[in-house]
Amino acid sequence: MAVDAVVTGAGGFIGGHLVASLLAEGKTVRAVDIKPTDDWDQVHAEADNLQRDCADLANNREIVKGGVGEFYNLACNMGGMGFIETHKADCMLSVLPSTHALMAAREVEAERFFYSSSACVYAGYKQTDADVTALREEDAYPADAEDGYGWEKLFSERMARHFREDFGLQTRVARYHNIYGPNGTWDGGREKAPAATCRKIALAKLTGDHEIEVWGDGLQTRSFTYIDDCVYGSKMIARGDFLEPLNLGSSEMVSINQLYYLVAEIAGIDIELNHVDGFLGVRGRNSDNTLIRKEFGWEPSISLREGMEKTYAWIYDQVKATYKL
Repeated sequence: MAVDAVVTGAGGFIGGHLVASLLAEGKTVRAVDIKPTDDWDQVHAEADNLQRDCADLANNREIVKGGVGEFYNLACNMGGMGFIETHKADCMLSVLPSTHALMAAREVEAERFFYSSSACVYAGYKQTDADVTALREEDAYPADAEDGYGWEKLFSERMARHFREDFGLQTRVARYHNIYGPNGTWDGGREKAPAATCRKIALAKLTGDHEIEVWGDGLQTRSFTYIDDCVYGSKMIARGDFLEPLNLGSSEMVSINQLYYLVAEIAGIDIELNHVDGFLGVRGRNSDNTLIRKEFGWEPSISLREGMEKTYAWIYDQVKATYKL
């Protein structure tokens, strides 16, 4: 049966929000993930929810059988810096769902194919200073991507480009910059910095122990993009006419220390940061949004404070319920 949209990686954080948004538009959606639906971050009963391993070509052919309008490929093995630094081969194996999704989408002549790439494609030598110059799309080359995860993303970007050039599949690519928000992973090792920060602050508030461990000196810088901006931007890029990869990220850069103090202020507590050894990634990273503003007259605009207030409130409730505090 033909569907308006397929979302692979639908059991993950971004995928769950994207499925909800597509359903709200009145689209028929096939939501797919390798995990059992009981383990999905969000399950939407209105969608056709399937547990399938998207690394397998036959499964991708089943997913698109009958035809598909928009194919959103979010399926990949990923997590925060601690995960991707210790699972480089696992992250590289995401090339299998990336490849087979493209092949299946081409075979049924999908109208659009969206690939979710990452700011981890950007050259490391451009990100050695905390006071980093915001990264433009051309800064991915000459290539020096994040080892493992970033290289797979960069390769799959090129593959999507060549499927468009050689086969006419209308591919579009967005480079996500640190997406965060409610209804995502907040513990277990795969969580990213905003969720980990909220969990630690929530535990501090609930236990009264206000000493917080932070990897490194906390001066490393990032920009963080709220999920609502991510979903809106993803659909916009998927349906637009711009062919090359585009940054999809907030340009509001903060240090990791500043992130912790912001969430502590939201929580209404004072904290003491204890800096320890850990996985740090690049020294500084921020999104240059010149191109997306030029092409679409839009850029992510939800402030870090607004987004973290919503994220902290949700994670606080999860921590309180999970730890029985």
